[in-house]
Amino acid sequence: MQVWNSKVGYRIIEYMPEETIPQIKPNAEEEKPILDTIKINKPEKKAEKATSQMINKSPRKKIVFGVLGFLLIFIVILGLLFLNVYLHGRKVLTNIYKVQESVKLQDIQKMKTDLGDFKTSLISLKSSYNLISWMKFIPFLGGYIGDGQHFINAGIYGTDLGQITLDTIEPYSDLIGLKGAKTYGDGGKTAADRVDFIVKTLPSLLPKMDEIAAKADLVRNEIDNVNPNRYPEKIAGKPLRATLEKGIDLVDSATKLITNGKPLLENTPYLLGLDSPRTYLILFQNDKELRPTGGFMTAYSIMKVDKAKFEPVNSNDIYNLDAKYKPSIPAPDPIVKYIKGPYIISKNLRLRDMNWSPDFSQSMDLFTQEAEIVGVKDIDGIIAVDTQLLVYLLDAIGPIGVPGFGNFSTKQIPECNCPQVIYELESFADVEGPIVWDPVSGKIIYKPPNSDNRKKIIGPLMNSIMSNALGQPKEKIPALFEAGFKSMMEKHVLFFLFDQKTQQGVASFGIGGIITDTADDYLLINDANLGGRKSNLYVTQEVSEEIKIAKDGSVEKTLTISYKNPEKYDGWLNSVLPNWVRIYVPKGSELITLEGVEDSPKPYEEFNKTVFAGFFELRPLGITQVTVKYKLPFKVKDVYKYYIQKQPGKDAPLYTIKIGKTEEEFLLKTDKEMKFRI
Repeated sequence: MQVWNSKVGYRIIEYMPEETIPQIKPNAEEEKPILDTIKINKPEKKAEKATSQMINKSPRKKIVFGVLGFLLIFIVILGLLFLNVYLHGRKVLTNIYKVQESVKLQDIQKMKTDLGDFKTSLISLKSSYNLISWMKFIPFLGGYIGDGQHFINAGIYGTDLGQITLDTIEPYSDLIGLKGAKTYGDGGKTAADRVDFIVKTLPSLLPKMDEIAAKADLVRNEIDNVNPNRYPEKIAGKPLRATLEKGIDLVDSATKLITNGKPLLENTPYLLGLDSPRTYLILFQNDKELRPTGGFMTAYSIMKVDKAKFEPVNSNDIYNLDAKYKPSIPAPDPIVKYIKGPYIISKNLRLRDMNWSPDFSQSMDLFTQEAEIVGVKDIDGIIAVDTQLLVYLLDAIGPIGVPGFGNFSTKQIPECNCPQVIYELESFADVEGPIVWDPVSGKIIYKPPNSDNRKKIIGPLMNSIMSNALGQPKEKIPALFEAGFKSMMEKHVLFFLFDQKTQQGVASFGIGGIITDTADDYLLINDANLGGRKSNLYVTQEVSEEIKIAKDGSVEKTLTISYKNPEKYDGWLNSVLPNWVRIYVPKGSELITLEGVEDSPKPYEEFNKTVFAGFFELRPLGITQVTVKYKLPFKVKDVYKYYIQKQPGKDAPLYTIKIGKTEEEFLLKTDKEMKFRI
């Protein structure tokens, strides 16, 4: 039996019969601990509590495992969705390479096929991308997802644009050097035959321009929604952000070219004299003696155009025209002060210097009014060209002969380190000695031997080039088309037309020489050679700008223009260059400093712009820098827009633009519109 003892607990003792067991009654003090001990030790309830805890923990574990399982399934599904997008993206990339290859081959039929495959792959990519498009609402990640949608949509619209464009230009594919197209019309053998075909089919081409322009706008709207600033500057050492920005600018420029080209195309029948013959004054500007609209006005020719057939009437020296003119308009101060010569006798403006305004339409408006006084009448407008057009055309045609004047080519010759045609033109134009005439009677009182032949070369040369160009085989058409198009885009050809609608058409395409009006930042650097020598044949120009945008959006700019003449003095072509520079910036800009010029007038306003101007001289083998520091009259926010205009007649100055950490370098071949996100 067991007997409890409060000190030692249970003890097992030998069994004894009940009647022999002494009866022991515990006292009160011993009883209490026993009762307390009995209350504490409840092994059955401990087990119940443990079981209850296990039951309570079981649902929590299920929830945790359920959530983890859901996340795992979600991640797997998401991974499969992204994998699907990636695989479709690979197909798109493959088709992009195919399109690029067909463009290189210039095969129009292959382009059509590859564009179709490209569009199909883009549509498939869009379907797979739609499954993750809901993620564009997620902070941070959403921006990238949204950009992806814009790129895909732009690509689909772009393929539509490409297909419409190829269908439209297929009849003219040989004009731009494409092959693989079927023969249209009579398939003529010469450039003249193709011009006839284009003229006949032009009316059917115009309606397509609206469709092309509409698709181009859709592409631009999608691309403009992409923000390059959210992307890193480089990935794996290769530029990313700058590449995106250039791509967006390229789309904007292409769209603008298409949109602005429509009015010009609509007015082409007028220009080509399809409805009625036209008469143009072809004005030759010598860009080697640079003037505000592209060069010194050295010679002119009258040309008739009837149903796209060009016929020269006559050509003459600008000095012979000027000899008949009685000056009556006060000349600008820089012309009087630095050209001197005839302006010592009379300070009134000569015809040959009337392109002083950098706006070609304004200069030609004055010139035609005054030239009419001396017999230049019944013309429909002026087409100005410079020597670079001749070089581009001769590059395409090859050497030509001009009866009575010899052969001409673009071969570089050591006599001037320039194309042979330039050397010959300058030789004809610059017979030693000045021409002097009586300002009262207008009669020439002195002229060098053979001076009558000085610039009669211009008309025959242009006539020979035109005849040779139209007589070229079809294989030469792409090169001729490129020469003409490049000359217009680079402002080596300018138009001033009396018909207002047609003038608006050429101006919209950028070949009217108009000073652009804009609410954004603006720059035009306009130079004028006031020395009579041809130093601009050798002078190069480089422009660098440092743009600082403060936190409040105010803009301070430091513009440095570097002029270099790397050739030696020869006393004929290359001599000291007396240059008058005008820098056109937004109206109200505040000048801080202007260095590198002398005889600088106070800033003034013209064409809704503020102008900083001054005079300097550049010597052979010399370098001159003009630096202007100024503050814009407005503040910018989010996007800084900048429009740079090129002076006609210049080749392609090198520009370097620095804004914050961004630096962009380019050759200014035509007007340029830029955007920087800040």
